[in-house]
Amino acid sequence: MNVREIASKLGLKFYAGEEYAEKTAKGCYIGDLLSLAMSKVQMDYVWITIQTNVNIVAVASLADAGCIILADGCVPDEKTVERAKEQEIIILGSEMSAYELAVRLSEMGI
Repeated sequence: MNVREIASKLGLKFYAGEEYAEKTAKGCYIGDLLSLAMSKVQMDYVWITIQTNVNIVAVASLADAGCIILADGCVPDEKTVERAKEQEIIILGSEMSAYELAVRLSEMGI
């Protein structure tokens, strides 16, 4: 399943990277500690977090993540969005909790 399909089914908002949303999503990691996420987020994974600072872009880029989903209504700042656009990283947002997002992704086979 690709990121665009996930965003559509879950009603997610694109903050950055919509033009890359055909990227495949193959798994999921939930976590807010960036140093741990660096070792756990894998290629093409959906990463669910509440972190919104520019460092999330670096972690997603290093891991070649499928996308970042910001849970609980968290919104990235302008600097984070700009860096994501530069690095071709997809950032999505949701009012759902990380748990709700994970359950829904699991039901979709992610």
